[in-house]
Amino acid sequence: MDRKLHLLETFNARDAQGKSYKVKGYEHMLREELFMGSAEEHWEPTGQAEYRLDTGECVDMLRDGTLRIRDSGVTLTRH
Repeated sequence: MDRKLHLLETFNARDAQGKSYKVKGYEHMLREELFMGSAEEHWEPTGQAEYRLDTGECVDMLRDGTLRIRDSGVTLTRH
């Protein structure tokens, strides 16, 4: 099964010291097998989303709406 990421949104967030980060939100897409071999590709959303910094680092969305950079633990707020 082929998968790809589809860009949904881009926004800015800040850490506690005021440093600004660009965050990108993606949705996981899955190529529909029924259309394999046809001239047109058909992709379906899987319901999974992920967030990454513009630099590629993974970001977790917390229940309260804040974000946390996975490797460093830095907390970000959307602005």
